[in-house]
Amino acid sequence: MIALDTNVLARLLLQDDAAQFIRAKALLATDQPFTAPVTVLLELVWVLESNDCMATDIQRALNLLLNLPNFNPPQAAAVRLALDAFVQGMDFADALHLALCKDEDALITFDKAFVKKASKGGSALPVRLV
Repeated sequence: MIALDTNVLARLLLQDDAAQFIRAKALLATDQPFTAPVTVLLELVWVLESNDCMATDIQRALNLLLNLPNFNPPQAAAVRLALDAFVQGMDFADALHLALCKDEDALITFDKAFVKKASKGGSALPVRLV
């Protein structure tokens, strides 16, 4: 399996460089299996946000990637959960932290806004202040 970097996925989704878009699209149209670490997907959301993409558009774009038959990143289920919380107003990184810690007893933070959004969003994982 071959891992993809953020810039390949960003060019595919943003289509902001015609030549790189064509190459990225052709690459993912092959039968070759691809993956990307969760850190690449985290960075991809940041890049899309930095390019003024709305949360719902980001969710749609990443779900398109995650539904490709030859793109199988680890922790895809956690990314999908994080995208749902992101669309509901939570910071994507915080939502991803929650999704990846789902089997833990709690998540402890100094971030009051994170605690408030997690409890407001109905997180099954308790997020508490230190």
